[in-house]
Amino acid sequence: MSTTEPKPRSLTPAEIPFTNPHMLNRCITDTGKILPRKYTGLTSKHQRAVTKTLKRARAMLLAQ
Repeated sequence: MSTTEPKPRSLTPAEIPFTNPHMLNRCITDTGKILPRKYTGLTSKHQRAVTKTLKRARAMLLAQ
């Protein structure tokens, strides 16, 4: 039996919204530094997207 309903897809690091800081917690240290690819295991494209998203989120928090 096959089903026709699509499987739920998880977000890629490039699709994580900067307004949701809980999803970004696995990419930063306790002190707030961005973890390198060596520890996150992301591709370079995804790592750049995560870095850009984190910096955007930091800027939004500073603006409040």
